[in-house]
Amino acid sequence: MIFTMIKTILSNPLTSFAIVTLMSIIALAAAFIGEHVFDLQPCNLCIYQRYPFAIGVIFGLLGISLRNNIQISRIILGLLGLNFLINSFIAFYHTGVEQAWWKSAFEGCKVILINSDKSLLDSIMGTPLTSCTDVQWVDPIIGLSMANYNIAFCFGLFVFCIISSVFIRKT
Repeated sequence: MIFTMIKTILSNPLTSFAIVTLMSIIALAAAFIGEHVFDLQPCNLCIYQRYPFAIGVIFGLLGISLRNNIQISRIILGLLGLNFLINSFIAFYHTGVEQAWWKSAFEGCKVILINSDKSLLDSIMGTPLTSCTDVQWVDPIIGLSMANYNIAFCFGLFVFCIISSVFIRKT
């Protein structure tokens, strides 16, 4: 019974694209809330991990509008799966930098936030810089960082997209 329900969800293009779009919006919202409400400063790798979620929203909405074309839906889901797999690798790389398994290939691995109230130079000079080695938040229960969670989250979305692209059918 549960497997039938899961297969029904995975085979419906509208549901699949809606889930991917919603999960991408939630991930972006969590990042922005962490940054602006809880004052967590992102590093370059944090920012890079946001782009695939923005792509997920765009392609998810595109998939919703083209859901009646099964071939196109399968292609979009495959691209979304690849998108999330790449983000899972970025998050894994970020975890390695956080844990000092390797040194970041990004010079200084710092991000500069531009404040529109100041001149460009003042913004650059006055902005606190966050290193990718500085973990901004750790889960107090099991000790995982946001990058750690992003590995599993994006890999799960990758698996979801690939399985959905196989099961998808005209509804």
